[in-house]
Amino acid sequence: MIDPEAEEPVYLQLAALVRAKIASGEYARRVPSARTLAQEFGVSKGSAEKALAVLAREGRVRARVGKGFFVIHDQDAAPSVIPENQTRREP
Repeated sequence: MIDPEAEEPVYLQLAALVRAKIASGEYARRVPSARTLAQEFGVSKGSAEKALAVLAREGRVRARVGKGFFVIHDQDAAPSVIPENQTRREP
């Protein structure tokens, strides 16, 4: 449950919820899109995008352009590193 009044930012609360769903196997292969997460949890799309970026930096999910976010099962795999203050540049 997301608490907008909590001290912890909404995007970190959402990242924790998604992390738990990955751990439980509910999101075993693919994580819903930012739009779907936003609708499901009642947060903004921007908060959902930030939550997905946190999980990517942690190495829990990997973004595939045009395909979505996929769960990384091998925790030894290199994370998709995107510094928090940067976005990906298209070639």
